[in-house]
Amino acid sequence: MPRSQLLAGAALLLIILAKTSAQPHSQVGTTGRPPQEPAGTVAGNVERGRYLAEHVAMCVECHSGRDERGNIIEAKRYMGAPVPPGPPWAKDWALSAPPNKGLRGYDDAQAMRLLTEGAIGRDGTQLKMPMPRFRMKPQDAADVIAFLRSLE
Repeated sequence: MPRSQLLAGAALLLIILAKTSAQPHSQVGTTGRPPQEPAGTVAGNVERGRYLAEHVAMCVECHSGRDERGNIIEAKRYMGAPVPPGPPWAKDWALSAPPNKGLRGYDDAQAMRLLTEGAIGRDGTQLKMPMPRFRMKPQDAADVIAFLRSLE
């Protein structure tokens, strides 16, 4: 991978880390328990979710494959991708961002917890950095979930 691409990736990750660490953690109630909604009941606005996923949360940036010039490959959009190397201080850094097209493997309660309680994975453990520790409002999370599910 060219040095300029690595530097650009590292800069993007530092921006994401700075934005997520500066967010207040009291935007939603954090009971430590997943939302009690049964699977398949999250109602969200797909177009608003697209906006949030692509321009606010920036999911598309890490979860999409890129060409040799760093441009997102449309056929690999939300299909997962390698993650640039982390900063030297990062001890538990993911090597890749998994596919999030359709949110396969996540029921609605798990997806809501992921986006509202700080990147808690399906099994209840904290996801590795650079996954942002989102504390979305429930409706914002529902919109993102609706969008990602619509990609299937």
